[in-house]
Amino acid sequence: MTTPLIHGIIGYTITPFTSNGEKPDLEALGASIDRMIDSGVHAIAPLGSTGEGAYLSDAEWEEVSEFSIEIVAGRVPTIVSVSDLTTAKSVQRARYAEAKGADVVMVLPASYWKLSADEILGHYQTIGSSISIPVMLYNNPATSGIDMSPELILRIVDEVENVTMVKESTGDIQRMHKLYQLSEGQIPFYNGCNPLALEALAAGAAGWCTAAPNLIPQLNLDLYHAVKSNDLNKARDIFYKQLPLLDFILKGGLPATIKAGLRLKGLDAGDPRLPVRPLSDAGCQQLKNMLDTLC
Repeated sequence: MTTPLIHGIIGYTITPFTSNGEKPDLEALGASIDRMIDSGVHAIAPLGSTGEGAYLSDAEWEEVSEFSIEIVAGRVPTIVSVSDLTTAKSVQRARYAEAKGADVVMVLPASYWKLSADEILGHYQTIGSSISIPVMLYNNPATSGIDMSPELILRIVDEVENVTMVKESTGDIQRMHKLYQLSEGQIPFYNGCNPLALEALAAGAAGWCTAAPNLIPQLNLDLYHAVKSNDLNKARDIFYKQLPLLDFILKGGLPATIKAGLRLKGLDAGDPRLPVRPLSDAGCQQLKNMLDTLC
């Protein structure tokens, strides 16, 4: 197995829908991906929370997955989220993404029932053994209801050969410090909590997984490069400039806020799928004011 270099700013895509919400709008999706790649992001990640992967039918998920990989066309690595409530469906999606050319799949262990450590390990073992590309383990208890300790995460990494990287989204910087210490710096970890970007990158995160490059790619990239250059004074200035927007898009819900922001920037990606609602008029005005200041 060859592990691609996954680093820097990892841009998470939306899934645009047609005006009536009946189907994905592939033309708008392609435009949004091209925009992020042209801006300089280091990887593209479709079908995560921002991409409303949980709200797509199986046929739509496959359509968006295949199209996204085709549009990226190897210009940067593609990380496809294959998470599902069942192990069988996650395996199906992982195999599909690999067959279409994904470089990495991302797995969040989502479940209606609270899973034991052994059940979580078994989930990753089954998915990992079904494919030959790397797996990014994703820890986000806010959406999955499952919080994996650093010790469990490293157990999974030790026992599943192709789980080679970790996306940490608890918002607890101590988790990242502990992952680094317990693995002696050998396991790449990635920040998935926007307001923690500065601290995470300074703590040694290999990258920042974020939907923000849909709206402010240059500021995101500037932060990453400032930290890599050990210019923490510059990094702080860049981070604090974008922090109000990072907080806003997170608290307002990523599909709603990012789609509203793209519309303000001239790309209509439709509305989120119900039950998620579009950003309110007041929210859109607040978002416009922030973008006018930043862009």
